[in-house]
Amino acid sequence: MGKNYIDIENDQGEMLRYRKHVNGRGLIAHGAKVHPSAIVEAGAYVEPGVQIAAGAHVGRGVWVETDAVIGPDAEIAPHAHIGPRAAIGPRVKIGVRTQVGHDARVAGGSLIGDDETIADGERVATDKRGLRLAA
Repeated sequence: MGKNYIDIENDQGEMLRYRKHVNGRGLIAHGAKVHPSAIVEAGAYVEPGVQIAAGAHVGRGVWVETDAVIGPDAEIAPHAHIGPRAAIGPRVKIGVRTQVGHDARVAGGSLIGDDETIADGERVATDKRGLRLAA
């Protein structure tokens, strides 16, 4: 049986240890908190300080940067990027290849389409069709 972790050197030359999440085999950094019922697919990276709530689904190739929060039952589609300290509310759906900037906030129940960009610090809320609501 293979080992359940991998060590990767970051840009500052520090070694970070990632464990393979039991649901999906995505890589979870030491210091991140992922609920056991969440799914983190293979090829996804979850950095230190991240919190992923119950029922969340993080797709293949997603990168969740430090101190981001993913709410309950949120769905992050493959190859999306969630920036540092971003907050994704409950039941949010983030599309394929979508970029969420650092310190951005996506309100619960929002639908963010494929290939969209949410700017650093931006606050976003949408209706069930993905139309943005006035702030």
